[in-house]
Amino acid sequence: MRKRLTPAVIVLVGIVIFIILRVTRDQPEPVGSQERAWRVATETISPDAFQPRLTLYGQLESPRRFTVVAPLAGRIAALPANDGASVKQGELLIALDDADIQPRIAQARAELADAKAQLESEKLANDADQQALRMEQRLEENARKALERMQQLVERQMVPAVELDNAQDVLDRAALTVANRKRSLTVHPSRLAAQQARVERAEAALDSTLRDAERSRFVAPFDGVVGSVQVAVGDQVGANASLLDFYPLDGMELRALVPQIHSQDFINALNEGQQLEARSLDVQPPLELTLTRIAGQADASGIEALFRVENPRVDLRLGNLMAISVARPSRDDSVALPYSALYGNNTVYTLNDGRLQAIAVEQVGETRDASGQRRVLVRSSQLQSGMPIVITHLPNAISGLKVDSTEPEPAQ
Repeated sequence: MRKRLTPAVIVLVGIVIFIILRVTRDQPEPVGSQERAWRVATETISPDAFQPRLTLYGQLESPRRFTVVAPLAGRIAALPANDGASVKQGELLIALDDADIQPRIAQARAELADAKAQLESEKLANDADQQALRMEQRLEENARKALERMQQLVERQMVPAVELDNAQDVLDRAALTVANRKRSLTVHPSRLAAQQARVERAEAALDSTLRDAERSRFVAPFDGVVGSVQVAVGDQVGANASLLDFYPLDGMELRALVPQIHSQDFINALNEGQQLEARSLDVQPPLELTLTRIAGQADASGIEALFRVENPRVDLRLGNLMAISVARPSRDDSVALPYSALYGNNTVYTLNDGRLQAIAVEQVGETRDASGQRRVLVRSSQLQSGMPIVITHLPNAISGLKVDSTEPEPAQ
């Protein structure tokens, strides 16, 4: 009996000990939930008059670019200029074969000589017609006198009447010859004018041929760069066929699209005589550019502005794409901030009792700090001097979000 009670007593003692330990254990302090604070950096602002800059993207072009064409049909004899070569003024770019040019010149000179000979022949023929007219008029007068004498003889019945008819025929033939000669002399001025016109046409054709022959050897009219070359030595080309492109470094322009929201500012600046300057961002050393004109047409995306390159270089090529930073008129009471401080293009955050507070702002452009970093320019009546602005970009930023800020940095 005693052996059977022993296990039960052990179990009962264990239960009692467990209960005593549970009742006498230390009670932990209740854990309360804590709100997370996001660590951010801030920058103390000081509104001032900044000159905003606008980043534009454009393509280089040249209004003085032209295409060299073949003035005459012929074979390419020389092509010392290669695609992309820099050429000095007066250097040969391309030449046609003289064997194709000289026969045309000889033919044009022969046609001019023939026209001049015809003109001289017409003048000599007119002189001969005048001399012949005087003789034919004498013959006509003699035939008239002969007819009168014949009439008298016929009336006296000294000769038969048929002789009178013969004398009349002689007079008629002489009169017809005189009439034809007079008609020839009458139309002489028109024939002379026609021959003179033929001479002038031949002279013009010779001048044109000589000019084309001169242009068959094309030399650079100024320092420039050879664009695309469409032919090779030995090619047979037709008249007016495109041979190569050529353009000067001076006068290069950048055509950039100005967003619609800023287009009126650029138009007003040009109308007021302002000189808006720009510099390249992705070309070193930077290119200096000046706004010269605005395109005549616009669309929904904006309007194209043309900037003259003030310091062209030999490494520039038409069609190059580049970004430029354009200076715009100064804007008062604007603040320069890092782009990380901007949310949705129109919101920044300040701190209010350790929590974010949204401020609606207006973008007015961009500028660069002393180190060359891009900064966005914003304006708002709520931005006050000495106000801390959060410059750490939070993906979950919202008004009322608790943050832990570091020491504010002074505005750049």
